[in-house]
Amino acid sequence: MRGDDQQLQSGMFSYVALEDRIPAGHPLRGVRKLVDAVLAEMSNDFEGLYSKVGRPSIPPERLLRALLLQVFYSVRSERLLMEQLNYNLLFRWFVGLEIDDPVWNHAVFSKNRDRLLNQDLAQRFFAHVKAQATGLMSDEHFTVDGTLIEAWAGQKSFSRKDNDKDGDGGAGDFRGEQRRNQTHASSTDPEARLYKKSAGQEAKLSYLGHTLVENRNGLIAAAMTTQADGRAERDAALLMLHDLRRKRGGRITTGADRAYDTRDFVSTVRELGVTPHVARRQNGAIDERTSRHPGYAISLSKRWLVEKPFGWLKQIGPLKKVKLRGLAKVDWLFVFSCAAFNLIRIPKLRAQSA
Repeated sequence: MRGDDQQLQSGMFSYVALEDRIPAGHPLRGVRKLVDAVLAEMSNDFEGLYSKVGRPSIPPERLLRALLLQVFYSVRSERLLMEQLNYNLLFRWFVGLEIDDPVWNHAVFSKNRDRLLNQDLAQRFFAHVKAQATGLMSDEHFTVDGTLIEAWAGQKSFSRKDNDKDGDGGAGDFRGEQRRNQTHASSTDPEARLYKKSAGQEAKLSYLGHTLVENRNGLIAAAMTTQADGRAERDAALLMLHDLRRKRGGRITTGADRAYDTRDFVSTVRELGVTPHVARRQNGAIDERTSRHPGYAISLSKRWLVEKPFGWLKQIGPLKKVKLRGLAKVDWLFVFSCAAFNLIRIPKLRAQSA
């Protein structure tokens, strides 16, 4: 029998609870439970960020849940995120809005986000998420690597620092001109650097994102962002390994690609109590004393795990080309997105190990 398609007056009331509309097996259910536990632990952190008087802001818990949805579903702007929150019941349920609750203005949401989120809070959120992965992460074997994050700045904004003597504002034809980070800077994002990771690639205004991944399930154990230069990857690796060694005892190993096979990096890592399982290059610092052990080959075979987060962060997450300017903002976005990657992975890993 054919169904009726007459556009009758819609019902004024709904008797189905929002909770009942979300399937019991939906992937976001496990993520929501995990996020609620993390945000409950951070309640005291939020309390110190707000005044006791004045108009109520957007609740920080709801703001962070909304930002997680923006990462999970590749929503490219706050305006589109608010549009989705207006009519998408799944989004409303995850954030904590009832069906009749009004949605915030996109500019108000962005202002509250900028007030709340900084590098310190993003790192604390990341640490609380990592604490939920107890039993799922290796505490001995890790892999480190970095990736280029394209800045929100165009090539024509990269002009001379000496006020552009030609007077064309840097918007003229720069073909054939030698442009260096020492003499040029972007007028759009002065902290971005012109950089390329390998020969033959186009140099772009970029930052470098760094992750330290554990070798059991590929969860991110540490993350940070730096300006792009030739030493940034090794310097960031040393900082993350030093912080990791400070929090735990015993010797650990770290795998890395050939770019890390330098004498100063290898010697410093060994001083930190870390065994460098770095891919060897000709005349490098790694010799048979390290490479002859079976663990060395195992660490190199696990190096692909560090590439999975980078692929997710750029294809699904917002880090292929960031829409924020300045190292501080790019850093919190990178760290927050790494926490989102772990949040997606942890419920799945728990289900597999159950």
